[in-house]
Amino acid sequence: MTRHRVVVAGLGDSGLLTAIHLARHVDLVGISAKPGLVSGQELGLRLTRPEEWSRDYWHPFDRYRRLDGVRTVHGTLTGLDPEAAEVAVTLADGSRHSEPYDALVLATGVTNGFWRRPHLQTADEIAADLRDAHQRLAGADTVVVVGGGAAAVSSALNLAVRWPEKQVDLCFPGERALPRHHRRVWSHVHSRLAGAGVGLHPGHRARVPDGFGFDGITDGPVAWSTGQPPRPADAVVWAIGAVRPNTGWLPSDLLDDGFVRVLPTLQAPGRPSIFAIGDVAATDPLRSSARNRADRLLAHNVRAHLDGGRLRSFRAPRSRWGSVLGPQADGLQVFAPSGHPFRFPAWSVRHLLQPWIVRRGIYKGIRPGDRRFTEPSSRTR
Repeated sequence: MTRHRVVVAGLGDSGLLTAIHLARHVDLVGISAKPGLVSGQELGLRLTRPEEWSRDYWHPFDRYRRLDGVRTVHGTLTGLDPEAAEVAVTLADGSRHSEPYDALVLATGVTNGFWRRPHLQTADEIAADLRDAHQRLAGADTVVVVGGGAAAVSSALNLAVRWPEKQVDLCFPGERALPRHHRRVWSHVHSRLAGAGVGLHPGHRARVPDGFGFDGITDGPVAWSTGQPPRPADAVVWAIGAVRPNTGWLPSDLLDDGFVRVLPTLQAPGRPSIFAIGDVAATDPLRSSARNRADRLLAHNVRAHLDGGRLRSFRAPRSRWGSVLGPQADGLQVFAPSGHPFRFPAWSVRHLLQPWIVRRGIYKGIRPGDRRFTEPSSRTR
């Protein structure tokens, strides 16, 4: 019996999890510009402790047990023909290739800083990016972090904890950072930042340098459109949420302000064989399917669509929740949607949360490997 073919376009956090749920039920093809998962999570940890970050957030695809038998394509998505039901890909060697599908999952994410970009990379290039950003910050005596979201807040705290001798300042435009989280979250995080010696500067809206694409860490000073004098710095981390969806290869009728329009079933309106998930999917103002485990629901809906079953609806929470600061020496603090925190002790993060809940429970098994990222196996095209 011929199995349905499903193409997952983008194998970041959301696309990979969706592929894992689908892999045993369909003929699956995954397309990625990276040779493995390079997670967009935990920027602060990535910048300050890149080896530790790589251990948990950077794995080649052949380490995921549920991807055995899945064909992964290392290339850049360049087009979609919904009538022909196929996507166009430019492979790593420059050749062009088409992938037909019975169902398509769009999970190409967004670009919003030097740590989340859609361009084609090899393992060595990813390693160089990690090393260069870490060394750039390690050599700076003063660092300004610009932005008020979780990536900025996490970066500021982790920099101050990793290098307490540095002057680290967090500058954000509102009266408080984390405006999309419950107010209780900022109360807790504010105390943690102040205790680590981070300088907190509300009401600072940065004047973005002309032609700056947010592709790296810059030198200071930082100028402000809100009237404050320029702030000098040896290094500036820009985490201002300048989000750009990675959808330039898609037909415009699928998009709403660049994001993929979706119904509650995560299907594109009028295109029931096309689904979207993660930051690229316009599910709600927070585009929260990426942070609320919609991957399992989406996998169910793809199978239901192909087999004539009943589809389910995604319901977005009203506020963001989860970890903000990432793992620290005293454990991992996680915030509920109500803003109330709970903590995983440090021992449980390393010996329970990561190996059992994340690697075995969420990802269904990740093979052990060297901390250094290796080139994917021969089954990756």
